Amino acid sequence: MKAQAVARGIANFTLTKKATDVLLMDLRGLTSMADYFVVCSADSDIQVKAIADAVIDGMEKHGIRPWHIESGSANWILLDYVDVVLHVFHRNTRPFYNLEKLWGDAVIQRVSDVLRTVAVPARAAKRGRAAKSKVPSRARARSAVAPGRRKKRK
Repeated sequence: MKAQAVARGIANFTLTKKATDVLLMDLRGLTSMADYFVVCSADSDIQVKAIADAVIDGMEKHGIRPWHIESGSANWILLDYVDVVLHVFHRNTRPFYNLEKLWGDAVIQRVSDVLRTVAVPARAAKRGRAAKSKVPSRARARSAVAPGRRKKRK
């Protein structure tokens, strides 16, 4: 898997745990230590850990394990995937390290969680129905029969 695809995958996994201010920093040509940094913020120490765990679990499903994991404190976790390094910061800790300024020459891309919408079939859209009726088909068939023609049940 290419480094850019790994970086995008990592960024997407951070968003599954509601990471904020997710940045993808392209460091190619600036340093030999990594091709990409993925930097994100969390609102609590527990969320910092949850984001890191979600990335580890998600990437392991693709057969990719971190080469090194470092946790300086509960406010920051680093996952090193050799060509891609993830930094998960508590929102109050991130300004102290200010990686965006430190690596100011890098091409920085903001990654956001885009809402995915389900396509509605053309026929349903024309009829004004976005979803199937929750009434079972037999009940719909019975209700379509004129009231005077229904069989009486004993």
